[in-house]
Amino acid sequence: MRLVIARCQVDYVGRLTAHLPMARRLLLMKADGSVLVHSDGGSYKPLNWMSPPCWLEERKDEAVLAADEAAGELPEGTQALWVVTNKAGEELRITIQEIEHDSSHELGVDPGLVKDGVEAHLQELLAEHIHTLGEGYSLIRREYMTAIGPVDILCRDADGATVAVEIKRRGEIDGVEQLTRYLELLNRDPLLAPVAGVFAAQQIKPQARTLAEDRGIRCLVLDYDALRGTESSEFRLF
Repeated sequence: MRLVIARCQVDYVGRLTAHLPMARRLLLMKADGSVLVHSDGGSYKPLNWMSPPCWLEERKDEAVLAADEAAGELPEGTQALWVVTNKAGEELRITIQEIEHDSSHELGVDPGLVKDGVEAHLQELLAEHIHTLGEGYSLIRREYMTAIGPVDILCRDADGATVAVEIKRRGEIDGVEQLTRYLELLNRDPLLAPVAGVFAAQQIKPQARTLAEDRGIRCLVLDYDALRGTESSEFRLF
């Protein structure tokens, strides 16, 4: 992983356009090819990013940069222009005015997220009883690996369309964000697209449900006891 702290301007050019004015930011270049732009806030979520597969080109030619600056295409004092391009031709253009820190670190192979016992068991039970998602659903596989981590369950609905399922014990906004990233990546695969999303949990917070539904993600509340085939004791005295 490469970590760069720089005063920079960031422009995303593609299906949508976005602009981040000149400021100090953290730039992350990961081994999987992804490039992320962070500020010193906003929790874990980057201000902008490019998911793999993408390619980074560092343009440092002083004459070219000076010419672009004179033409008004680059801010004054630009030291470098980094252009990150994906296979769709979209660009993340990072205009660097000053680099304060630049280091690379080898993190090695990550063992991945280890779910707690309930989440792992919910995944196992839901895969076994995939019809819980709806009539005609069929399992493709559990722990479907992607470049950014494993999707809990990948399946097909009654019409044969692909569905990605993220399972949590307690459904919160970060789980919706996680599923959103998986869907963005999976929908770039022509063999799977279009891929719909299901956010499944024992409890789903209202804010998480609102965000999920706004993004076209279906929410499903799971009954752990019902999946295990046991009678719920919620309303029993003994």
